[in-house]
Amino acid sequence: MPITAMEQVIRDILHDSHLRRSRKIDRLRELQSETRGIQRAGSASMMSIDDGLQDDLRVIEKALRQLGADVEEKGAARL
Repeated sequence: MPITAMEQVIRDILHDSHLRRSRKIDRLRELQSETRGIQRAGSASMMSIDDGLQDDLRVIEKALRQLGADVEEKGAARL
C-alpha cells in the first residue's frame, strides 16, 4: 500500500538519527499546527470535508505517541 506524502515526512523525522527526541517532537508539533491551520482555513472556505487532513493529523498524533509525547485531542475548529 503506498504511503502519503505526510507519512513519508513523518518517517523521515522519526528515522533521522541526527535529531534528538525533543526536536522530533517539536517538528511533529509544527506539522500538527500547520495541518490544523490548513484544516481551519478549509472549513471556512467550504473546502472538501474528505481532504485527507484528518488522516494526516491521525498519523502525526500516532508518531507523537510513539515518541512518548502528550497528544491533546482537538478538532480543526478549536483554537
